[in-house]
Amino acid sequence: MTQPRRPGQGERRLDVAMKAFLADQGWGQAGALAAIWSCWEEVVGADVAAHVRPLSLRGDALVLAVDHATWSAQLAFIAPELLERLGERLGPECPRRVETTVRRP
Repeated sequence: MTQPRRPGQGERRLDVAMKAFLADQGWGQAGALAAIWSCWEEVVGADVAAHVRPLSLRGDALVLAVDHATWSAQLAFIAPELLERLGERLGPECPRRVETTVRRP
């Protein structure tokens, strides 16, 4: 018969466990991208999220797909605030810059 676990014994936060697993598999950036996706609309707002989505991580850059070239220009203005908000959620894994590519829906 197994003994009941004491609180805190063998428990890990899911995000910590997932990051460790992804890093072990060599998928560390996939985990960071998944974290960005999970909070994207909250970080940028519904209006921006309707036209801009995370596409990939390339080194220290977050590559964003935009549905029109005008969003590339708009992102140049809001990138510092966007990165700051992401940094509050991701910590040191946060990208340091933003790149855009036009991808029509």
